Amino acid sequence: MTGAAVLWLIFAFQLFVNVDPLSVHRTDAVIMLGGAAAERLPVAQRLQRDYNIPVLVLSHTDTPGNIAADDACNSAAFPSAELLCFRPDEFDTRGEARAIGRIAEANGWKSITVVTSSYHVSRAQRLMEQCTTADVQMVNSQPQLSLAQWVRRFVIETGGLLDVSFRPECAGSGQ
Repeated sequence: MTGAAVLWLIFAFQLFVNVDPLSVHRTDAVIMLGGAAAERLPVAQRLQRDYNIPVLVLSHTDTPGNIAADDACNSAAFPSAELLCFRPDEFDTRGEARAIGRIAEANGWKSITVVTSSYHVSRAQRLMEQCTTADVQMVNSQPQLSLAQWVRRFVIETGGLLDVSFRPECAGSGQ
């Protein structure tokens, strides 16, 4: 059992910590997934600025971990061509993926950049690709977690990856 646990830890480290995009390029929109906004929002804003991406899309959840994004949404002058905020029907990645699929389709986006924490990239990418025909580019932010928090994320994200593999989202939606 110890050998299997060590192999899983190595696999989890590579999949959830050691995450870097191969190449970042300009897309039609940059989207920040909800939660950990203090970590994710600066990355999304930097990408919008550095790559001249026309629209920043924020998941607006009114949850404690999303305060920075929620504040940006609450203080924005709407309508805005540069900032779009949405409330997913469910406050999880599946709900966000469905909403993002609808938003991308409604706006005719051919490509999107999705920002989330490194531990969340693999599962989020799989869900986004299940719910949109747009090219999905994932960019990670780097969370500051303790060893125990990383191990917890490894367990959660391993289970989440298995879940989205065996129970795909948006399967019957035509996207």
